[in-house]
Amino acid sequence: MATETPPHWLHPRDIAQARAAQAEMAALLVAEDDLPSAPRRLGGADVSNTRFDPAKLVHAALVTLDADGAVLAQASETRRADFPYVPGYLGFREVPALAAAWSRLAVMPDVLLVDGQGTAHPRGFGMACHLGLVLGVPTIGVAKSLLVGGGEPGPAPGDTAPLLWKGRRIGMALRTRRGAKPLYVSIGHRVSLATAVSIVLAATGGRRLPRPIRAAHDAANDARRGCQAAEDLRSE
Repeated sequence: MATETPPHWLHPRDIAQARAAQAEMAALLVAEDDLPSAPRRLGGADVSNTRFDPAKLVHAALVTLDADGAVLAQASETRRADFPYVPGYLGFREVPALAAAWSRLAVMPDVLLVDGQGTAHPRGFGMACHLGLVLGVPTIGVAKSLLVGGGEPGPAPGDTAPLLWKGRRIGMALRTRRGAKPLYVSIGHRVSLATAVSIVLAATGGRRLPRPIRAAHDAANDARRGCQAAEDLRSE
């Protein structure tokens, strides 16, 4: 984790402070490449939770894969969210758990692919930006749906279209598999958009989602199921 993270970057007292924290952090993002020219270890980050879970539990997972897609390390964290579910502010619910999992990840990736938005966000600061800045690592936003903007790539794998909103390019719509819906790739932190698209496309292995995101998704669901199984045992 980046040293001396201000408390309100993770635990704002209300929406107004969260909005101000996003603006403060967005001004510190690096939108240029600051990572190995040929990253060999790719990371994935994902969270499993239920919006209406009365316990407000967040099950976060991180994985590190080698160049062949084998899992080198993974870590998870389950904790109670202390921020409400508000679209556009999900980082404040999920980044604290992901940061805790990061502290236990035995092998660090060169770049981290995050299941969520980066700069393709109403205030230019989605969860991939939030996590990258807090951890101080290169991150890429890989989203399955849009928050804002639009763009439709051609039908062939590798086809792209700029993701535009209010006259600005906020990311790239990327077709990763013929017949599949596009992914929406955007800058997180310390990675340019062109590099982000290249890394995501190379990591798909012919599937819609890149391998690190799939592995992190599985790990987050395993954490949720493990938590539920433990709760079931306690209630017997």
